[in-house]
Amino acid sequence: MKHMSKSAESTHSQAVEDYIKAIYKLCTEGGKATTKELADDLKLGQGTVSGMLGQLEKRGLVERKPYYGATLSEEGHKLAMSILRRHRLIELFLVRVLGYGWDEVDEDAERLEHAVSDLLIERIDAMLGHPRLDPHGDPIPTAKGEIDDHPAQRLSELSVGQEGVISRVIDEDPLFLQYLHELNVGLGSTIHVVQIDPFGTMQLDVGQQQVSLAREATERIFVSQK
Repeated sequence: MKHMSKSAESTHSQAVEDYIKAIYKLCTEGGKATTKELADDLKLGQGTVSGMLGQLEKRGLVERKPYYGATLSEEGHKLAMSILRRHRLIELFLVRVLGYGWDEVDEDAERLEHAVSDLLIERIDAMLGHPRLDPHGDPIPTAKGEIDDHPAQRLSELSVGQEGVISRVIDEDPLFLQYLHELNVGLGSTIHVVQIDPFGTMQLDVGQQQVSLAREATERIFVSQK
């Protein structure tokens, strides 16, 4: 029996998948998927975004409320989980098997997530041992669309004397990931807050070294309790 390619398996274009993923990201990060926010995130004009949201609503993938923005329908959420599963498994494959750095994977994973077949994704998942997390600590949805988000808080929310273990790093900026790598700060690093200045810069004990991180950086790092 011949296996179908990704394009034969899916009725959704790359553009549709990009919108669904952007809506999911904005909504789960505490924001709103308004036309303006989506336009900024996708680097498109608001008129273009408004038109696509209308199409997605007709297809039953999103729901829109005045002054609130778009949210994913049940079908839209299922699609988002499928996209995230592909993206995060590909990232982990690139790191573990092909030797990519955690700062190098996002761009190639973005390209590949729209091209790979479901069969290939399931083979990658099995080969990697059915992993729970991607290289940046983001949970990988299961084949059934379930996602296991563990409690974590932004490093910026900790007070002096508190500590935690880095469990996730927002991965949108490769330069930021490179910077953390150079500081030897990564997933699993134990962080102890030594001092916080009036502008939010933190002095941290990380293992045997002391590191200074500005608020912009500490807001991109999530920690869990030891």
